[in-house]
Amino acid sequence: MSDFDGLLEQIPVGDIAKQLGVSESVAEAAVKQAIPAIIGGMAANAKDTDGAKSLEKALAHHTSKSGKKVAVKDIDTADGEKIVNNVFGAKKNDVVAAVASSGGGDATKELIAQLLPIIAPIVIAFVAKQFLGGKEEAPAASTKTESSSGGGIGDLLGGLLGSSQGQEIVGSVLGGLLGGGKK
Repeated sequence: MSDFDGLLEQIPVGDIAKQLGVSESVAEAAVKQAIPAIIGGMAANAKDTDGAKSLEKALAHHTSKSGKKVAVKDIDTADGEKIVNNVFGAKKNDVVAAVASSGGGDATKELIAQLLPIIAPIVIAFVAKQFLGGKEEAPAASTKTESSSGGGIGDLLGGLLGSSQGQEIVGSVLGGLLGGGKK
């Protein structure tokens, strides 16, 4: 099983479908489109030292929430909205539009915009668990963030994006939006 599949298993697709009033297949397709966008945004942020340090701090904050499949009603969507805003910055609306148009299915901009704050806390908790290994702090954070590739966090995010789903969405659809960082 790929890391992407492990992350996908943490997402309560059925609950999301009910909350957003869409079929489970539409919700699952939208989730599969949105996960790589969040991870790609985190990877873009991790490319510079300040972004990597900020991301590692956020991961430490979310590590206690990792490892459990949660119900949508238990997800802090206000925190999710903060995560989405931090990950995408001023390009948030552009990313939402690009993700919605990438699937060729029923995922509208409105659906993606509603979905991102729901899944963002789950994605960041999953990445925190992978990166921190259940610890509260990033290992050797000062050395990991010095690399231009984002170091350990950049490598982890790159591995998650290495899935076919991640490559397709980030490479072809979001590459131009996320590749240049947030401005």
